[in-house]
Amino acid sequence: MSTQSFNIDLAIPKLREAVRPFPKAAMFALAEEGYLSLFEQLIACILSIRTRDETSLPVSRRLFQRANTPEAMRQLAVAEIERLIQPSTFADSKAKQIWEICDRTLQEFAGELPCDYATLTSFKGVGPKCANLALGIACNHPSISVDVHVHRVTNRWGYVQTRTPEKTMAALEAKLPREYWIELNALLVPFGKHICTGTAPHCSTCPLLEMCQQVGVTEHR
Repeated sequence: MSTQSFNIDLAIPKLREAVRPFPKAAMFALAEEGYLSLFEQLIACILSIRTRDETSLPVSRRLFQRANTPEAMRQLAVAEIERLIQPSTFADSKAKQIWEICDRTLQEFAGELPCDYATLTSFKGVGPKCANLALGIACNHPSISVDVHVHRVTNRWGYVQTRTPEKTMAALEAKLPREYWIELNALLVPFGKHICTGTAPHCSTCPLLEMCQQVGVTEHR
C-alpha cells in the first residue's frame, strides 16, 4: 500500500496512456462514430444498463441505423424496438421506455431534448449515471457519471471514501477538478475492465501503483 497521497493531476496523463490500447467505453465510441446528439447518447446509455459494452455497442448501432431521431423512432412499434435492441438486458421494458421518451420529446420539447439534468432524470429508467454521461458527451456539460468502475476504482485509490455510487458522485463533485469531470468515465471504464479489475487487479503493471492505497485489495496480479 502506498504511503503517498493520490495526485489526480499526475494520475490522469498516466491513465490516458494506460487505456490507449483498449476499446473505448461504448458511449464515447458511439460519439466518435457520429452518434453525438443528446437523444442518441441518452438512448445508448439506457441500452447499456446491466449490459456489457460488447453487447450494447452493436445493439445501439443497429437501432440508430434504423432510426436515430425521436420522430423516426416513435414511428416504430414497441415490439419492433424490442426486436432491434435484443440482446440488451430487459429489452421489453427498455423498448417501452425508449418509445415513451420519443413521445414525450416530441410532445413537450418539439423533438429536441434540452440539455437539462432535471428533464432527463424525469424520464422513466434514466438515473444520475445516464443523465450525467449523456449531458457530458452530447452537451459538453461538466458532469460526473459514476458507474461500477468509477465507484470501485476511485475508492480503491483512496481518492474518495464512500459506500455507494451516489455518495461517490457527491464526493467527486466536491474534490475532482472540473476539467476531468467528463473524461473520468471515459478513462475509468476501460481502466476498470482491463487493469484495475474487480477481483485480482493487475497491480504489478499498474502505472498508478505508487500512489494507490489499494483499499480492499486482498489478492492481485
